[in-house]
Amino acid sequence: MNKTFAKALLGIYSLVFIWGAIAPYDRAVWWVENIPIILIVLFLVFLYKKGIVFSSLAYVFMAVLPIWHTIGGHYTFERVPFDWFNHMFSFERNMYDRIGHFSVGFFAYGIVEYLYLLKNKMSFGLACVFAFCVIGTVAGIYEIIEWIYAAKEGGSAGIAFLGSQGDVWDAQKDMALDMLGGVFSLAVFSIQKVFFLKK
Repeated sequence: MNKTFAKALLGIYSLVFIWGAIAPYDRAVWWVENIPIILIVLFLVFLYKKGIVFSSLAYVFMAVLPIWHTIGGHYTFERVPFDWFNHMFSFERNMYDRIGHFSVGFFAYGIVEYLYLLKNKMSFGLACVFAFCVIGTVAGIYEIIEWIYAAKEGGSAGIAFLGSQGDVWDAQKDMALDMLGGVFSLAVFSIQKVFFLKK
């Protein structure tokens, strides 16, 4: 079941990728937004080929970011048609990228599942701490990469990739949401552990 589900999600991502690659708003931004996502997807495929198959829920969590991010790369994040959500909560900026950052934390679920269940490498508590630290580290490194690219590239492509939309605290808010997403996914795993997992 997990293998079939994983293949289905990969198929959905592939279709979104093909759609996103057709006439994006800014081709340079499309490349820099999609390269890290492609690497993540290829890494998950590599793990799958090596026999490391996650649960269906883990794959759902880990599929959100690639699909969400690929759509954002097509439009550039501040131009994604997301007005219905922004108006619903009276946000002045396009919050599509904020939700994307929240989904970064969903990978904590897969990290804990791998370390605690699939490989039995760590205790549950230590696996959760490690997963949270990984999310925080990746969040910080990505914000530094965005800053370097924006400073080096400049122009509209640099601004679009940075995606701050005029918020001087954008990087800090993005990192906070990355880690909040991690807390959320770890909470989901913890609830599963208490009620459904036999280990």
